[in-house]
Amino acid sequence: MISERLQDAINDQITFEIASGIIYKAMAAYFASEDLPGFSSWMETQFQEELFHSEKLAEYVNDAGGRVRYLAMEAPNNDYDSPLQAFETALQHEQLVTSRINNLMMIARDENDFAAQICLQWFVTEQVEEEASFGQIIAELKRIQDDGRGLIMLDRELGQRTFTAPAGE
Repeated sequence: MISERLQDAINDQITFEIASGIIYKAMAAYFASEDLPGFSSWMETQFQEELFHSEKLAEYVNDAGGRVRYLAMEAPNNDYDSPLQAFETALQHEQLVTSRINNLMMIARDENDFAAQICLQWFVTEQVEEEASFGQIIAELKRIQDDGRGLIMLDRELGQRTFTAPAGE
């Protein structure tokens, strides 16, 4: 059975994952308003990923005999000065998510909850991929700078991303 301390911390993360999704949904709306449908689609996919993360955590809490509780969320930022600023903001957010996942892992270790550690290891690995993905796009946006053609090409590339739940999930 999951400890109350770990259950509370994971419940907080479940809500944080949903809030993360809302942040990316707001970014998708920003990109749509800037006539960047590929960027918008990429963020819509990120939104779906975050909801998947929250569901994966909720399923773990339920399977471990705990109780999922949803908490209040803050409204997201809806405005950005540029695609680069939006992605830099998103990377900072993902770095915060990483620190929160690491904290959950430390709690699971303190509680000697080996099942939770196994579940959370998936998220540790996922965060490495998330940060790398955002970092790659930031690097490309910095290379492009004010080149509209480069932005159009990147927009088309980002529009190819789709959400597929990991196998076995």
